[in-house]
Order: sequence, then C-alpha cells, then structure tokens
Amino acid sequence: MADYRQILVAVDFTPETEQITSRARELARQNGARVALVHVVELEVPSYPADLPLPGELDFSRRLLEQAGVSLKELAITHGLGEAKRYVESGSAKRVIVQLAEDTGADLIVLGSHGRHGLQRLLGDTAIGVLHRAPCDVLAVRIVQQ
Repeated sequence: MADYRQILVAVDFTPETEQITSRARELARQNGARVALVHVVELEVPSYPADLPLPGELDFSRRLLEQAGVSLKELAITHGLGEAKRYVESGSAKRVIVQLAEDTGADLIVLGSHGRHGLQRLLGDTAIGVLHRAPCDVLAVRIVQQ
C-alpha cells in the first residue's frame, strides 16, 4: 500500500458525502496524512456576451459559494477534520479537482462512485474525468446504500 501524505477529498454534500469523508479520514489516520476538502459549485457560465448574468444571478452565485464554505467547515468539524484545508471553487468539477490536486501536491484524491453498473454509471462523469486526468492515485469510494 502506498504511503499517502496529502489527501484531497472531493465532496458534493449528498448523503453519500458522509461515507466518502469517513473513508478519507480513516486513510489519513492510517497514513498520518494531511487532508484537504474541496467542493466545486458548477455554475452556468454565459457563452455569449448577450448572456451576461444579471445582478441577481451574481448575488445568488456568491451566496451559493458562501453557503458551501459554511457547509464544508461544518463537515470538517463533524468528521474531526477541523484542521483540514478547505476549498470552495466554481467551475468544472473534474478540472478543478485535478488542478487542486496538482496545486496542493495531493498524492490521493478520494471521491464517491454511484455504485451502478458500467464504468460510466459506476463512477459518474466527474469521477471518470478525474480518474483520466489526475496526477495521483484516485480512490472512488463505493457507496453503500442504507
């Protein structure tokens, strides 16, 4: 088993986030690793100048990012990861996660899988994108339906 020193945990605040975070915490404990948590808000970006967001949309996006930051802090504290670095970013989840893994020197990315059949269904678009582009190991936590 590889020695992991920096674990990046990608969360989306679905009920499965608890299982993903618990697994990452256990791996961090076993390896004496640091943990960073990331949540990516995939906001719709206008494709044309005529599609510029209205002021209300910008305010909504800002509030969404702020709320994600609060939720990420609560998640960290709940799981005994209060010292973990926390990142709330907007953009393409797969791109942001891979870039953050590179920027932080992560040697493991932990994220969730959907647990359905077929690779695309099993992992989902984000996990597949991260798996193909990641600069490090990727652990897709199989979600146990309760």
